[in-house]
Amino acid sequence: MANVKPLSAEKIKELETYIHITKNIVREAYRQFAPEEMRLVWSGNKDSTLTLWIWRQTCEQYGLKLPRAVTLEEGDSFEEVVEFLKTIGRDWKVELDVASNRDVLEACNHTLNADVIVSRLNERNRQEIERIGFGGLERFPFEPESYIGNHLMKSVSLNTYLEEQGVKVIVQGLRWDEHPVRADDAYFEHIEEQDLQPEQFRIRPILHISERALWDIYHHWKIPFVSLYTQGYRSLGVKSTTTKLADIPAWEQDLENTPERAGRRQDKEKAMARLRALGYM
Repeated sequence: MANVKPLSAEKIKELETYIHITKNIVREAYRQFAPEEMRLVWSGNKDSTLTLWIWRQTCEQYGLKLPRAVTLEEGDSFEEVVEFLKTIGRDWKVELDVASNRDVLEACNHTLNADVIVSRLNERNRQEIERIGFGGLERFPFEPESYIGNHLMKSVSLNTYLEEQGVKVIVQGLRWDEHPVRADDAYFEHIEEQDLQPEQFRIRPILHISERALWDIYHHWKIPFVSLYTQGYRSLGVKSTTTKLADIPAWEQDLENTPERAGRRQDKEKAMARLRALGYM
């Protein structure tokens, strides 16, 4: 791959150690849960794809069954990401489900910034809007990365999917260095049932892998990734509110001294802790 320097033997050994740690977490997951109880959350971004790649490697190495995966359809996807999920899902033989809040998408006629009339939403969505502090709201513009949008299109979509499928275990591609609120995340976390949020176990196998190490792994093992990262995007959200940070590939940017998620909608980033308390990943 252009502009990627070969890694030293010492660096490769370090990366192999990171992968080994993740594989041990995967093996521990199978000691506690059956594959039918688990879902790999796969958005197509660099973190969830790396998680899927290592998980598949572990399954092949130890004769384990790959769980189904689930992706969240928020109504504003990059075409490149949609195609990547289709192509790699087929190549890697991934059984992929799609979770989405259809009620909200139909209410806005699948149109960005169109008004959503709260009274026309189903009871679950009305309750969710009240739960996050917007009781009495009559309408809001459909923006997947807004505070309301994130909750309805991500947290509610996933929780509803888990309830309908009877699934309690989700595998998340999160990293400690990605965002300050992730810094204290655990590899295994039990979330107790509460109003409008089902009991769930969250497994995060790549927490210890930094953004720099992630790209070194991608390039050394020639793992496929969405072309948007080559164009200068570092963190992918929805299409309308995600911008690239430079005109050079993500891995050539100053990963150590600049925020990874600066190209994402910032009011959402500032509210991340509150969103996570309500079920956001």
